[in-house]
Amino acid sequence: MKIFCSCIFIVLFAVPGVSGQVKLLGKQNVIRKTAHPMLTDQIKNQTIKKAIDALQNADKTAWFALFTADAKLYDDGNEVDFKPFFEKAIGHERFTVIDRVEDGGLAIYGKFHSDQWGDFKTYFRFQLDEKGKISRLNIGQANY
Repeated sequence: MKIFCSCIFIVLFAVPGVSGQVKLLGKQNVIRKTAHPMLTDQIKNQTIKKAIDALQNADKTAWFALFTADAKLYDDGNEVDFKPFFEKAIGHERFTVIDRVEDGGLAIYGKFHSDQWGDFKTYFRFQLDEKGKISRLNIGQANY
């Protein structure tokens, strides 16, 4: 048991950029990797940084507060109903790595995890209105 605990300690604390939680499920020990808290530091646009932080932290209230009431969502070019989409997604989808930030912080590219769809590369492209709220979000699979 002492060796097993030491192995978990090494996995949880020796891997740069990864934190973990151990959950005991019956006789199984499960290690869940979570995003590093500094993941969004490279995003200089504060509205977009707050949005990605809200997504990462599964904070629906903070997420929806950053968007206009009539925000548009396009998923791989197809318009999708914004509110129901993110009501379902938040808490089940998140970036695992941000590879690059472009367009003054309005375009985010990175590796993404969805509990439903698995792991893949994605982009999030935001548009802001004149008041600084997010009025449109284009998301989709990235090919970089």
